[in-house]
Amino acid sequence: MEPFSCDTFVALPPATVDNRIIFGKNSDRLCDEVQEVVYFPAAVHDNLGEHLKCTYIETDQVPETRPAWLWGAEMGANEHGVCIGNEAVWGREEVCDEEALLGMDLVRLGLERADTAEKALNVIADLLEKYGQGGNCTEGRMLFSYHNSFLIADRNEAWILETAGKYWAAEKVQEGVHNISNQLSITTKIDREHPDMRNYAKRKVWWDGKKEFDFAAAYSYLDTAKMMTSSGRYCKGYKLLKKHKGNITFETMMEILRDKPSGINVEGEFLTTASMVSILPQDSSLPCIHFFTGTPDPERSVFKPFIFVPHISQLLDTSSPTFELEDLVKKKSHFKPYRRHPVYQKHQQALEVVHNNEEKAKIMLGNMRKLEKELFREMESILLNKHLDVEKIVNLFPQCAKDEIQIYQSNVSS
Repeated sequence: MEPFSCDTFVALPPATVDNRIIFGKNSDRLCDEVQEVVYFPAAVHDNLGEHLKCTYIETDQVPETRPAWLWGAEMGANEHGVCIGNEAVWGREEVCDEEALLGMDLVRLGLERADTAEKALNVIADLLEKYGQGGNCTEGRMLFSYHNSFLIADRNEAWILETAGKYWAAEKVQEGVHNISNQLSITTKIDREHPDMRNYAKRKVWWDGKKEFDFAAAYSYLDTAKMMTSSGRYCKGYKLLKKHKGNITFETMMEILRDKPSGINVEGEFLTTASMVSILPQDSSLPCIHFFTGTPDPERSVFKPFIFVPHISQLLDTSSPTFELEDLVKKKSHFKPYRRHPVYQKHQQALEVVHNNEEKAKIMLGNMRKLEKELFREMESILLNKHLDVEKIVNLFPQCAKDEIQIYQSNVSS
């Protein structure tokens, strides 16, 4: 098992059914980290003199931002059907310990400010150039820093964006399947790049300037010729996608995220702490549907649907407690606040109860899958019938969270 892990996937027609793009991600973090599912409504900012406060630094505000997305530190979606997931990557370029923008900040900023995948790429690239990336990526005593790669998708296409400091390369994906893990994967197919990326590699003697430029080979220590035949998660993830190519649905993506033999569903000190799957129909008259767990281990979690509509109810059961101590991150305090939201609390309590009771565990998992199947049928009906009951959808995710909590409570109390 690789010590640090994350995986993001995308499948586009003709690899999928019904002309849909399917996006999926597992967020693999320290096992005690809690991931929220939160919603922020769109906003217009008139005062461009104001700064936007990110994790460590402040950035300039822009005239119009669209912070309408759900995210779990490393992944999210906005009302335009743009989805972004990021991965930690390392290579020849030294990781900066100075506090700058984190990859998670860049995900959020990309979703705020872009209505297409390529525009999100532009936002991230511009911010990298202006502010750089760096700083500790965990809360507490452990120091953990890295560069980032991103998989960005919308209804029409996807982009892979891989970085090394401020330098980057991007590959456009218009059909088939693609995935990213904790390694650079862009080789010679480079559709966009930092203007000084090749010259920098040449100055560092990572590329001789003569043979065909290979981004992953130049900026990391990978033997890219063996990349697709290795035993790593990147290769295993691609094989899982390829196995279902032509018939990939959102449920297929969930099965891949739940796969433990491949290492995609991670257990140990680093754990799959939350998962996300999105349906992005190429027919713009259909809604995008995003599924989030907000709990560890997708095999023992419920994928709950969310659809962007006006006046969405707040997602209280998947929002963590807030503290006046949030500035502790600025003060580098080692105090770690209590972050468990209601769904996470009940999920963990139920798992403890059924841990040594095989019969209870079987019943609880059966009820979780029954709830999921009902939700899946409801979402398919929306897409097939092209009918959206907006009054019901505003409470869709909150009601799903309450139904999930009820399953856990019934197992704890019985």
